[in-house]
Amino acid sequence: MEQNSEIIIYEAPDGTTKLQVQLEDETVWLTQEQMAQLFGKGRSTITGHIINIYDEEELEQNSTCRKFRRVRLEGSRDVEREIDHYNLDVIISVGYRVNSKQGTKSNRYLCN
Repeated sequence: MEQNSEIIIYEAPDGTTKLQVQLEDETVWLTQEQMAQLFGKGRSTITGHIINIYDEEELEQNSTCRKFRRVRLEGSRDVEREIDHYNLDVIISVGYRVNSKQGTKSNRYLCN
């Protein structure tokens, strides 16, 4: 199976939010940290919403969560880790659950 993977930059219309997103298999994939930045909330808030989405069986974790290898600088070393990324279905579901103007703006952008 050929996989098409690329990174794009998302910037909010007002320029306040800018982040890199992973595009693979025709969907967007974000980490919890990226969703926190996108919606203007803390990572623990995003984590709680994701847990509830899966606990309430709104979405199936196996088809909406994928691990991607990422290299990041930790101290003076490059460290490779597998990081959970969530697809557009989860991003939109989290966006509807967060209570913020930034979340509303982001959802409008993502759904169009």
